[in-house]
Amino acid sequence: MSFFNRFKVNKNKTHHPERVGDFYNINHDAFTKVYGEVIQAFRTNDLNNILNYQIQSIGLKKEQVVLDAGCGVCGPARYFAKKTGCHIDAVTISEKQFTIANQQIKKENLEDKIKVHLKDYHHVDNFFSKDNFDVVYFLESFGHSTDKEKLLKAVWKVLKPGGEVYIKDLFRRISKNKLVQYKIDREIKKINKAYYYDVPDLNDFLSLTREIGYIIVFVKTIDIPLEDFENLSISNEFQELTGIAKIDNWENYIFPVDFFEVKLYKPEYDLKKGMHRYFLQNIFQIQMNHLNKNEL
Repeated sequence: MSFFNRFKVNKNKTHHPERVGDFYNINHDAFTKVYGEVIQAFRTNDLNNILNYQIQSIGLKKEQVVLDAGCGVCGPARYFAKKTGCHIDAVTISEKQFTIANQQIKKENLEDKIKVHLKDYHHVDNFFSKDNFDVVYFLESFGHSTDKEKLLKAVWKVLKPGGEVYIKDLFRRISKNKLVQYKIDREIKKINKAYYYDVPDLNDFLSLTREIGYIIVFVKTIDIPLEDFENLSISNEFQELTGIAKIDNWENYIFPVDFFEVKLYKPEYDLKKGMHRYFLQNIFQIQMNHLNKNEL
């Protein structure tokens, strides 16, 4: 079965978000002990470096209205709000994270900059206004969705025309060697089961985004200097502490994922911007949606 078809099959797992919430509630102490307030596997030794990098890569600016989809305890959100002055609505499915995030926001006097919502991010279009956000970002939270089509469509509705979506996450590795690919997919199944994840195939994911109407701004590896990069053994610490997805034989282990950052753009439908780099794509969207330019 292709990974694209798995998008369709997995979307019937209606209770999956609740299981993700339970997973973080149960393992909250272990996560914070190992990862602190930045629950990301791909990061830097000095966490300010990865957070500053993400500010630039996401494109966060003062007074922007931003959605943090899968916010954890709002470690990154609090840093971003203080550093840039943007306004953030943060969404988590975990009651424990929701409580801790609110405590920290109050402690740092950021109530006017960040509001946390205990919600399922697949339904952001039900509790936020249409065309509400300048930016939506996912920091290793997108992969928890087993209905990525629904999620991306919901985000489309709350994203302003001309707004952008930033995703930093892990994607399925590809090998031309059938045996190696078999081992990769076997390990991905273990990750999905242990972490309540659904690691996507990059090509199928990109096809899905384009089908919905997003324009791909970039797909790239995370550009962190090697000397700044924190060894991924931090994940081993979490596995040793919890016993979750513990790897016993590193000699035969094949690392099954690649980390990428992806940025997507929602067409602006502004014919006055003839020199805009997405002008032709905007025209295409106007034609596809049968929009009258005189009503824009």
